[in-house]
Amino acid sequence: MINSYFNLSNIVIYRILMAKKIIVILITTFTLIANAHAGSDGELVLKKNEPSKIKDCSETFNKASFALNQGLDKIIFKPVSSVYRVLPSPIKTGVSNSLNNLSNVVTIPNNILQGEFALAAVNAGRFIINTTIGIVGLIDVATYLGFDEYVKEDYGQSLASYGVGPGCYLVLPVIGPTTARDTIASLTNFIGGDAWYNVTVKNDTHYFTDIDYYASRVTAGVDFRAKNFDSIENLEKNSLDFYASVKSLYLQDRQQRILNSQKIIETQDDSDWEEIETQ
Repeated sequence: MINSYFNLSNIVIYRILMAKKIIVILITTFTLIANAHAGSDGELVLKKNEPSKIKDCSETFNKASFALNQGLDKIIFKPVSSVYRVLPSPIKTGVSNSLNNLSNVVTIPNNILQGEFALAAVNAGRFIINTTIGIVGLIDVATYLGFDEYVKEDYGQSLASYGVGPGCYLVLPVIGPTTARDTIASLTNFIGGDAWYNVTVKNDTHYFTDIDYYASRVTAGVDFRAKNFDSIENLEKNSLDFYASVKSLYLQDRQQRILNSQKIIETQDDSDWEEIETQ
């Protein structure tokens, strides 16, 4: 198992060296094409990430997807999250730690794409230490050793750092709120940008299966829903327009993440369970 995670680190480094420029050029091109129909003025292509300036170009579709997702939440995610959140704190913290550690395989290449080489080295160190000494990430040993606080990065954030605007606001079935830029950027995970996807779904490594990848994604969704359980319930109960409130909060949170701000937006808290339960 340990050798498998070391192989993950090697795959990440290889992908970074071979695909950095290709990824940026390819995704940028597709993003420009995807947004070409959004408006005749072309302002959506390079628009700043200010929530008030991001257009809801497909509101009818988005609201239909939003309604579908609300139904799925009530039937599946809310009941599961309500059970998950009453589990002992060490279990929840261990799951969150493991998921955060796993997300390093996407964060590290994006640190490099954004020119944050020192941070990439820190996160690579975190990944190796937590994967080995921390028992596949269940224990955040790196934090105890004084490593800098972990902040997730993705290919959408990297594109934003290169000046690519968000395009239109979207709500995708199951996936939820996003933007045109981030939707296209997420495809990078399936063309070599996510080492975890590579060793589970894309390639037969004899160590992991497709189920491992999809189970981790579903678990991440449940973990996030459980952390924000009360906030989401209060928002839905008190909002005059729940759709508009969720859109506003999501875009604010996305802007903060792109700016690498430490500010936590309501219903977008993805911090450690121990931090949440001591607040």
